[in-house]
Amino acid sequence: MRLLLAWTLCLISVAVAAEPTRFPVPDWLFPRNPPALADPPAPDAVELIHLSNSEAAFTEAQLLNMFFVPDWHPERHGPMPAVVAYGRTPGVFACGHCHMPQGQGRPENAALAGLPAQYILQQVADFKNGARHGATEQGYLPTDAMIRVAKNVTDTDLAAAADYFAAQHMTRRTRIIEAARAPKMHVVGWTHAPDAGGATEPLGERLLEMASDPTLHEQRADGQIYVAYVPVGSIARGKSVARNTCAACHGPGLQGLGLIPPLAGRSPTYILRQLVAFKTGSRDGVAGAPMKGVVAGMKINNMIDVAAYAGSLQP
Repeated sequence: MRLLLAWTLCLISVAVAAEPTRFPVPDWLFPRNPPALADPPAPDAVELIHLSNSEAAFTEAQLLNMFFVPDWHPERHGPMPAVVAYGRTPGVFACGHCHMPQGQGRPENAALAGLPAQYILQQVADFKNGARHGATEQGYLPTDAMIRVAKNVTDTDLAAAADYFAAQHMTRRTRIIEAARAPKMHVVGWTHAPDAGGATEPLGERLLEMASDPTLHEQRADGQIYVAYVPVGSIARGKSVARNTCAACHGPGLQGLGLIPPLAGRSPTYILRQLVAFKTGSRDGVAGAPMKGVVAGMKINNMIDVAAYAGSLQP
């Protein structure tokens, strides 16, 4: 009996030792909206909302309609394809609603402006075939919505959207602040936002990107600047890592090289999510295979440094 017990304990210990250590996915990297009310009021479809720098006006219902793009500055881009402006009901949300009319994106999703069209096509294919999926067991609505779109969009619509966004020019959207402390935050529109009152807390080993004006974020205003708090020294450390491991593929200044996407000036939160996705295997497409070796020895602090440096650059 004792011999059997000893063998059992031995087998258990071997199994535990053989099980790979799972990379801990930080919850702060995936800010989630508070739970919705059981019976929320219908959004206002009458009163028009205005911005000081735009002649356009939209209702609350339009701002929340995922089959409609609140385009505050249509003069800044060419005609949007129908799938970008309106999507295709019921399964394809308007691309420009989440990724913005000029493809600038927001912290909760990808900036598509200036990405190679073929790269965009491949990423949507990976969402469709399961090679790309959420990195957290709790799920994350922006990712879940993209998977739904990928499974329903037609090849024709996808090609039109990819060509449109590839032709747009990316602008820097995030100001990087190195600090030991950051504002206390809550979540608005799947993105961090500062609490009222100006209280702060230790930043620790985190990267927190926030909408400095939550109202403009909710109104899907284009051109607003987000703020990312990163640990002191992150940019310099990230620059050193990038020179040795990133520039060879992503090009000088991380401006992209061929079908390899640019990283410069993109949301550091989004970049960090992708590094975590490669590390956990939730991004497993063929095009991203080289990234597995890059992130293999990285810890979350190394990833934060690289994301901070890339986000600090001009696109």
